[in-house]
Amino acid sequence: MSYLDRPLQPGSNRLSFVARVSRRGVTGMLSIRGVPRRIRRAGGLVNVPGPVGATLCAWGCALVCALSGAGALAAPLDTAASASASASASASVGKAAAPMRASAPNLASASKPIAAPSSASSLKRASNPNPASAAVAINRPSAVLDGSAVAVPDAAGVVDPQRAFLLRDVFARDVNRRLKVPAAEQRAYAARLQAALDAHELGSLSGEYVVLVDRNANVQAVFIYFRAVPADNWQMIGAAPVSTGRPGEYDHFITPLGVFEHTPDNMDFRSEGTQNENHIRGYGRRDMRIFDLGWADGERGWGKGGVSQMRFQMHATDPDRLEAVLGIRHSKGCVRIPATLNTFIDHYGILDAEYAQLVDAGQSLWVLKSDRRILPWAGRYIVVVDSQRKGRPAWAPAPGSAARAKMPARADTAD
Repeated sequence: MSYLDRPLQPGSNRLSFVARVSRRGVTGMLSIRGVPRRIRRAGGLVNVPGPVGATLCAWGCALVCALSGAGALAAPLDTAASASASASASASVGKAAAPMRASAPNLASASKPIAAPSSASSLKRASNPNPASAAVAINRPSAVLDGSAVAVPDAAGVVDPQRAFLLRDVFARDVNRRLKVPAAEQRAYAARLQAALDAHELGSLSGEYVVLVDRNANVQAVFIYFRAVPADNWQMIGAAPVSTGRPGEYDHFITPLGVFEHTPDNMDFRSEGTQNENHIRGYGRRDMRIFDLGWADGERGWGKGGVSQMRFQMHATDPDRLEAVLGIRHSKGCVRIPATLNTFIDHYGILDAEYAQLVDAGQSLWVLKSDRRILPWAGRYIVVVDSQRKGRPAWAPAPGSAARAKMPARADTAD
């Protein structure tokens, strides 16, 4: 990168010529700032009348263009404009600093989207208060978006529901166990999600995030989906490996199918990070959230089978011994997820629509962290399907032998 292509750094500038016209003539300032020493020369201030001053102004401009490039003349104006735009963007971000939450969505109504930035990287640049840093960000592919800027409202104070898709960048940054699901597979799972919702009279659900789990032994994956209005297709935000119920042993259920509502009627709690008798932290490290879905009818995976009541939960697992084997059936019926996904769903309130309603009504819920940022599209449903696959797809690899070797004896006794 040449010298002239480098972005301005704090305290450095370039050669510039500034002219001020008045009744007394033209005042010209040749300013040499931030130019390499080998081309530095003395500059000065001149004040000459009429045509002579204009001639000097033209000469100064030509000299600046020759030494610094024509772009240097516009730099002061561009910098001022960028600073003004950044100040406006910063003010908008400031208005959205507090967590924004939506009330329960109207399943039959369609929200009207308003034009949103074309990409997460453009929003990142718009909210950047440093013009020089903004110039650098333009050349960065797919700049990662700060989660706090996802729900920034427009000038009218309206948050465009299409901005919900900006959470993809945050997911890619914050969740360390991710699956690269091909576009065709994403559409196939969107169709499975819609079919499950239709079967439970929720076919018009929109405007909120939904968590989808494929319990199939050859997949073992969780997806987050969103659509703004019922007429839209569901689109994936991100995907990660999970472990669901492994049959074949006493007290092991096959993870139930269906649509499960996450509600404060079955209040969540947090892990103590303690170990069981087999030295396994079944709920993961301390402070991980357990998403409690209440009692559900589960198919017994032992004996003669049949159906019994089981406590259905989604939670993290032992970070040292069991998280590495996510991707195979290994739980007693619950859905085990990566710790970073647990934190992601917790922090952004992906399933906290009804919890947010209680908070808005004045209740204090200890399970919700003070630094949470519940988005306006918080949802409440976990949908479990079975894709009936007969083989394992390349995008959902099983854990390798090294990961399996870390499993202690009776590791499957943890939830």
